[in-house]
Amino acid sequence: MKTITSLFSEERNQLQTDIDNTIGIEQIVKLVQNRLDNLERIYIEKLNLAQVRLASFFLDTLRQSIATLAAANYLQAAPTEQKQITNPSTKFFSSRLILKLLQGLVYIGILGSLFSLTKTTPGAWMAILLTSLLIGLEIVLQLELNNQQNNSISEGLLELPQPILRVDSKVFLDCLGDALNTIDLAVARVEESNKHEGDLAIEELPELLNFLQRLMGASKLDKPQMAHELAKLLPQILMSQGINTQIYRPNDPHSDREYFDFEPSIDPDTKDHVTLTPALLKGDRLIRRGRVIEPAYSSARE
Repeated sequence: MKTITSLFSEERNQLQTDIDNTIGIEQIVKLVQNRLDNLERIYIEKLNLAQVRLASFFLDTLRQSIATLAAANYLQAAPTEQKQITNPSTKFFSSRLILKLLQGLVYIGILGSLFSLTKTTPGAWMAILLTSLLIGLEIVLQLELNNQQNNSISEGLLELPQPILRVDSKVFLDCLGDALNTIDLAVARVEESNKHEGDLAIEELPELLNFLQRLMGASKLDKPQMAHELAKLLPQILMSQGINTQIYRPNDPHSDREYFDFEPSIDPDTKDHVTLTPALLKGDRLIRRGRVIEPAYSSARE
């Protein structure tokens, strides 16, 4: 019987590729849960009822745990972080404004001095014209520089990388494999427990030992009626151990032919099925097959 861990290992590479190619946590959750459903259908085919119940419980819990991944979401920047970004630019703008004011006062002082020289030196008008032209060029350059800076800041804000929420497929599948291995260990312990119950020595079954002791006493006393009464206690003793007996009935849909071995009757006139030994079942698990004598030409045998 293959373990669910070995079944998972066979599909791990393909599942990892599918996760890496899937965008969106919800899609990844659905993908993994569907794969778990497929693994469960294959895995439980060879398990008994107790093992199926245990494995299904663990797998349901695992599916619910994986579903919590869908709660992951993007985190928006807080307003305080935006203030921390804008404050340095505000201080820088204030310093530049003060510098420009001082620079303007210097230009005004230079122009005033040149105008005072025009009364004595006619060539001072050329110096005034060149200085005015220089001031105009600087103003135009500063305006152009400010526009470029504003555009670069706007483009930078527009081109901020968007956060992408991704799943590390390797780490995720490693954790999933560990969880499936835990399921295998739990199911294996149930199987070992069932084997141990089947290997119990007769001295560890006091009720059965007491019955055999009393039956041997009736046999020694040569009292068949007493032995017959004791035999009626057998179903009660078996039920105390969780064991049920089943008689084969051809027309009963709950009487499964797979629980019995059939032998043809040597009497050609026999028309009924005769159960020589009943089948013994513990829950849905067959412990001992029964034995049935059936008509030699019954419809079941044909």
